[in-house]
Amino acid sequence: MACIRAWPSAGGGIDSAFPVLTWRLDKRLAGAIFFMKQFIQKTLALLALVVLGGLVSAPQAEAAKRPNVVFIFTDDHSAHAISAYGSRINKTPHMDRIAREGMRFDNCLVTNSICGPSRAVILTGKYSHINGFLTNGNRFNGEQQNFAKILQKVGYQTAMIGKWHLKTQPTGFHYSEVLIGQGPYYNPPMLKNGVRTQHTGYTTDIVTDLALDWLKKGREKEKPFLLMYQHKAPHRNWQPGPKHLTMYDDVTIPEPDSLFDDYKGRGTAARTQRMEIKRDLSANDLKLNSNRSLNPEQRKLWDAAYGPKNQAFREANLQGDDLIRWKYQRYIKDYLRCVASVDDNIGRVLDYLDEEELAQDTIVIYSSDQGWFLGENGWFDKRWFYEYSLRMPFLIRWPGVIKPGSTNSDMVSNVDFAPTFLDVAGAGDRIPKDFQGRSFASLLKGRTPEDWRKSFYYHYYEFPGAHSVRRHYGVRTETHKLIRFYGIDEWELYDLKKDPTERTSRYGDPAYKEITANLKKELESLRNELKVPEDTRPIKKSKRNKKPS
Repeated sequence: MACIRAWPSAGGGIDSAFPVLTWRLDKRLAGAIFFMKQFIQKTLALLALVVLGGLVSAPQAEAAKRPNVVFIFTDDHSAHAISAYGSRINKTPHMDRIAREGMRFDNCLVTNSICGPSRAVILTGKYSHINGFLTNGNRFNGEQQNFAKILQKVGYQTAMIGKWHLKTQPTGFHYSEVLIGQGPYYNPPMLKNGVRTQHTGYTTDIVTDLALDWLKKGREKEKPFLLMYQHKAPHRNWQPGPKHLTMYDDVTIPEPDSLFDDYKGRGTAARTQRMEIKRDLSANDLKLNSNRSLNPEQRKLWDAAYGPKNQAFREANLQGDDLIRWKYQRYIKDYLRCVASVDDNIGRVLDYLDEEELAQDTIVIYSSDQGWFLGENGWFDKRWFYEYSLRMPFLIRWPGVIKPGSTNSDMVSNVDFAPTFLDVAGAGDRIPKDFQGRSFASLLKGRTPEDWRKSFYYHYYEFPGAHSVRRHYGVRTETHKLIRFYGIDEWELYDLKKDPTERTSRYGDPAYKEITANLKKELESLRNELKVPEDTRPIKKSKRNKKPS
């Protein structure tokens, strides 16, 4: 059951001020001198504030003790394409570093598995039906409260750089430079504090350049900061950067066991979607058409990489399963190439924090807006309450507080991000009462409250729309999942222990009668608690080729 409460701050204290005590003997003396110097400087600064009294505001005084927050966010990055999560298809050394030096969450769940709504939930700490952003067709109401606005009030400097995707201008940020809409992979126009700018290059690199530039030149060094550093990649249609155009050319990526799924164990929704690798990938997705967004120099590199591969494909004249397998390899390699660019750029940010001696005072978070299908069930998208779509990657490093290399399996969610960000920033007392999420700051210290949630509510609204995934909601526990596709009045039930990949619905099975009844009660209880109204929006026909998000 979700619980709407804030928990005490996970702020460091004196124990976190001297992590040097855990260093190797050969670094102990130098490290101790450095951190003792920092401690003395901060202590003297605080004493000065006390002496000055009314000359300095309380938020400014408190800010001196608060950690910086770097929130690294990607689009459509599945946890099982991160080696820290046990990926068998790629390596992500810099994301892995965050996990190795911090905590990996194995049960982070999205409330509404689609780009814009997930971002709105993160900002507001409220489900889609409360914050008003149900589908990508909505416009975000920037006048409502968000956690960045609250951080500003307690002395934080805030910046939003990269993908925004909420149609209105960012609010709550002293600085913003965001992609217009989805944004292209190459040569992106952007809005810098609302003014259009034009960039040349690969978008993943550019977003990182802008983030580093703000860290170096744009912020006030004496203030703690929140940097939301957000990538377009690895969103469809997965255009790799110049450095990775031929990566994986000499290998075959392992196929998922369910690549040729026939959906016999599920209902109408699974059979009528439009996200199958064998049928729904376009020529642009597969890089069989010319890329018109490139300048001459970029096009030369692109054509050199894809021209020979495409010629070999046309000459092979593949059919049937062989064609599906070729499509899968082209899709998954391009996807992983985009991930590799993101990982390389995360390494640049981590290196900067080290070089500027900011790492010890900075919380670094990596996540993505939802999960993603990497060929499982024969699919390449998200939107579902099924596990591959539902689970978000979530890695967090907080030196001196989080035990390096730790993991957590408690159910957390993107609706919890906002209250947690406030809590770790020492603003737990300012968490709005109408936030529907709950701070998981205590989990970062290895303590799970006895009343932590045991069930989770999910709701997807965008039908009709791209990929034709039916509207549905449901409840998930650690062992079972109940889904209602309310537009067609069908139910599905999955035993997550016996059937973790959700291939066979057990709804209507007499052996699951009691479990079904209990889950329906829990589902109704969550809907009441979260104040979920009935979705009475009419179902209108949409253009089949509507650009997916």
